[in-house]
Amino acid sequence: MTTAATATTRGQQEPHTLSHLDTLESEAVHIFREVAGEFERPVLLFSGGKDSITMLHLALKAFWPAPVPFALLHVDTGHNFPEVIAYRDRVVAEHGLRLVVASVQRYIDEGRLRERPDGTRNPLQTVPLLDAIERGGFDAVFGGGRRDEEKARAKERVFSLRDEFGAWDPRRQRPELWQLYNGRYAPGEHVRVFPLSNWTELDVWQYVLRERIALPEIYFAHRREVFRRAGMWLAPGDWGGPGDGEAVEPRTVRYRTVGDMSCTGAVESDATTVEQVISEITASRLTERGATRADDRLSEAAMEDRKREGYF
Repeated sequence: MTTAATATTRGQQEPHTLSHLDTLESEAVHIFREVAGEFERPVLLFSGGKDSITMLHLALKAFWPAPVPFALLHVDTGHNFPEVIAYRDRVVAEHGLRLVVASVQRYIDEGRLRERPDGTRNPLQTVPLLDAIERGGFDAVFGGGRRDEEKARAKERVFSLRDEFGAWDPRRQRPELWQLYNGRYAPGEHVRVFPLSNWTELDVWQYVLRERIALPEIYFAHRREVFRRAGMWLAPGDWGGPGDGEAVEPRTVRYRTVGDMSCTGAVESDATTVEQVISEITASRLTERGATRADDRLSEAAMEDRKREGYF
């Protein structure tokens, strides 16, 4: 004889639950579709780094089988890693996307920006970015920022309002209860949107593994000429490194994050597969920006200061 509890459950299926990655993917897809339905001219920042690659993969999923309904925007410092630029152009051609490039070098050549003594161009990206947003009439700009990267980015909402000067004010952050996003903005303002806000570096790599997303080869261990500066391994290049007394030597390294060559450090690593990178990240106690980005070490509030000026 069966009990009442057995009788009520017989023939019933277990309720379906989403995995952690499925939940993050679902949230990001919802954000992309919400923006596409609410804004007139969105654009996706695409550098060829792992976070922007993951964003593009999610956007392709969100609108499949239709094409992605917005362009890509890259603020090119002129000091990017060649492997990353080659990847960027290959992906744009493969998916038939429209790419808008804002060139820091052009601004320097025209005298609108001045080269920094240290050769670092990441802080110089703000003006070309804001000009490109204004010229394109973009009212929503997708970025790959994640809250686990850096404490200023942890303050961001998914929809982050920027004023008519592109500046960010933490006091104007809006509540986002139950995944309800407020996209209202005044003339001249725009909204920065972060679909990966709730992801971690480990989440991104686990998603890359699951989805079999191709990444630029510099994310995996390879032999490279580097030199030591301020505790980081930097790659020589046209940006001005190495300086006097900085010896170049071959090392087996990989990059955890990708940016301007002058401020993006490599880490010594033997990880040549996604699985090995995941194991390496799991054991690390430093975020990728904290470990390998010199521009975030300029001051305690370096990132927040740049965000207030209009940087991502």
